[in-house]
Amino acid sequence: MEKTKNQHIKYSFVIPVYNRPEEVEELLASMVSQSVKDFEVIIIEDGSQIKCEEICKKYQEKVDLKYFFKENTGPGQSRNYGVEKAIGNYIIFLDSDCVLPNNYFEIVEALIKKDFVDAFGGPDKAHKDFSLLQKAINYSMTSFFTTGGIRGGSEKVDKFYPRSFNMGYSIDVYKKTNGFSKMRFGEDIDMSIRILENGFKTRLFKDAFVYHKRRTSLKQFFKQVFNSGIARINLYKRHPKSLKLVHFAPAGFTIGLLILIMFSIICPIIFLLPILVHIAIIFIDSSFKNKNFNIGILSVLTSYIQLLGYGLGFIGALWKRLILNKKEYSAYIDNFYK
Repeated sequence: MEKTKNQHIKYSFVIPVYNRPEEVEELLASMVSQSVKDFEVIIIEDGSQIKCEEICKKYQEKVDLKYFFKENTGPGQSRNYGVEKAIGNYIIFLDSDCVLPNNYFEIVEALIKKDFVDAFGGPDKAHKDFSLLQKAINYSMTSFFTTGGIRGGSEKVDKFYPRSFNMGYSIDVYKKTNGFSKMRFGEDIDMSIRILENGFKTRLFKDAFVYHKRRTSLKQFFKQVFNSGIARINLYKRHPKSLKLVHFAPAGFTIGLLILIMFSIICPIIFLLPILVHIAIIFIDSSFKNKNFNIGILSVLTSYIQLLGYGLGFIGALWKRLILNKKEYSAYIDNFYK
């Protein structure tokens, strides 16, 4: 660790990809436009049927880019594969559906040079050119009224856990932790927990944000948050101290919503009022922040998908993993390991 602090830092971006060539092109275009370009880019094609190899070839003369294809093993193992191919001693991980502001790398490099940190993470935002649905999904994933605002943009946490859509760490971290685990979902939180357990420090780089497109349909979004709810219980099985009261909130919301709907048959005004108030708060807050009433309406839908999807995944995993005591692989072979 000391060696990394004192020697010249060479940066490598590692990006796993699965069937997303159009998004990779947008990401690479934003990397070519960086105000500082002293980095290499490693693209790991994780067994995709729709490859991005031809797109990568277009950018190899514009940025230091290497492309590798491998069998599908999931994002965590693909990131490890990329680190092994990288020449840098500080690795920055991005999701393929991200786009970088022009000064992203300049900000990251300046912050690390100023006060070295073993691992960092940054928040995500919605770009002005994103679709209305993408902006609504971004709201539902970052709002205080859905996730509590704890997903990467808040400094009011006891320990900061970087997320893999915008995360970096030194090669010393990789060597000591052996990189990402074989988890298919929640592998970035598992990584962050092990970084801290191994005595490294993490920090939020609040100004080093990325534009994160996330899922582009409601069905894909539901599947994503449902799997995230499952992953939280899987993380608990690996790291019992990682489960906090706040992680039960979507499950509590899901159960509470069902109870209110059931009792609304008896007295609709009393039992539907809390739901209507919550809907109104989300609509007003999102409409105000996005300056668009249509996004406000969509945000109500995406917020309830986010809360119910995560809550149902969490409850289902609680039953399978803790009550039935099923193993991670056997319980979710259809979701993750296929």
